[in-house]
Amino acid sequence: MKPVITIEYCPRCNWMLRAAYMAQEFLSTFSDHVESVSLKPGAVSGVYRISVNDTIIFDRKESGGFIEVKELKQLIRDKIDPGMSLGHSDRK
Repeated sequence: MKPVITIEYCPRCNWMLRAAYMAQEFLSTFSDHVESVSLKPGAVSGVYRISVNDTIIFDRKESGGFIEVKELKQLIRDKIDPGMSLGHSDRK
């Protein structure tokens, strides 16, 4: 079965649009490699986590802030298909 990406966001922080944008980016990049991308309103204030299946690959609080979509795509790729080329997202 293909992996599921979950974006858990804080609705009180108005991060739903950010989460929706990232979901669109992930679906555009990984459409052949994932089962789905889901948006999950978080119960904890300030939460913004991205998981592949049940493994957290990004946590805003642990990282001290948000990172670029390019970096998030690399983290997801490394988890679901390390050999996959991300084209321009792999360039420095």
